[in-house]
Amino acid sequence: MVATESAAGFLLASQNKRRAMRYKLDVPLRVILQKLTTTLIRDGRGTELSEYGMCVMVGMELGVGEEVEIEFTLPYSGEPIRVSSAVRNRVGYRYGCEFIPDGQGEQQVAARLRQVLQTFAGERSS
Repeated sequence: MVATESAAGFLLASQNKRRAMRYKLDVPLRVILQKLTTTLIRDGRGTELSEYGMCVMVGMELGVGEEVEIEFTLPYSGEPIRVSSAVRNRVGYRYGCEFIPDGQGEQQVAARLRQVLQTFAGERSS
């Protein structure tokens, strides 16, 4: 793995087998889990981010395949991002979550996230 520092302070970590660049960061977040009769909200930390998902550390029991919403604010951005996600893997309370934007609003949020990440990486928007 090769790591470099971007202008925005994100640590870029590139791996050949990934479909998108991962950015190492440390941001507070909320995980929202909708249950049949209740909604659980827990604070956690985001430690890696790509346009397709995020590594989440949260003190909550989640199963692989379970769907949650993740809400976070990127550094240097005042507007929070909230996106539906699915747990794809876990180690303890560290979860690999894949973003699954399901509506027009979330598609726009995903496009905004992609644009912000490209800006941090110094790439041009397409």
